[in-house]
Amino acid sequence: MTTQSRRDQLRDNLNRTREAIAAACSDAGRSPDSIRLIAVTKTFPAADAAALVELGQADLGENRDQEAAPKAAELAAAGLQPVWHFVGQLQRNKAKSVAAYADWVHSVDRAPLANALNAAASTHGRNLNALIQVSLDGDTVRGGVPVADLEPLAEAIAAAPALTLKGVMAVAPLGWEPAEAFALLARCSDTVRRVDAGATEISAGMSGDYRDAIRAGATMVRLGRNVLGEREPMA
Repeated sequence: MTTQSRRDQLRDNLNRTREAIAAACSDAGRSPDSIRLIAVTKTFPAADAAALVELGQADLGENRDQEAAPKAAELAAAGLQPVWHFVGQLQRNKAKSVAAYADWVHSVDRAPLANALNAAASTHGRNLNALIQVSLDGDTVRGGVPVADLEPLAEAIAAAPALTLKGVMAVAPLGWEPAEAFALLARCSDTVRRVDAGATEISAGMSGDYRDAIRAGATMVRLGRNVLGEREPMA
């Protein structure tokens, strides 16, 4: 596929995705302006990420630092400055790297990680927007803090000077109805907003369930294949 034809494909996909989000918002009685689309560019080349930015897509998501860091550097070298969202599970030893380019980290799920991100952001002279990833079913293998431990973590992030507590994130657990999962996440959002009234963001919804997420109050949806197409299998 030529560069121009890929760009045209991305433009068409992006327009269709935005229209679909607007339709979901209409069904939910919400304004499309209340939803931030995060185009998840994982496994796709920096050229695709750059094309999306040039097409007006400001927010890009990545979930592996070893892929995201060079991609962010390549776009920065080209004079492009998207808003980078790190949406995957994160180990503490990657905190310094992620804090150098990410504007948002959606997967803060434990105090030691929050502390590492705070220290790294301070070193870089930056501030990071932090979302708490919640394990809605209590199975933390896929990442996330159990619901019962949410409030203490929110307090720890709120107290970190280089982090700004912005809200919550979750993935609907396997076997759960998305509506049930996102209703629980909305209640988790209430808990976090008791710690910081400004922490109003809810990152929820991927390609298969974003309509349910919007209906339940999501403010961010994380969509990959809708915008970029099907991914190649990971090596």
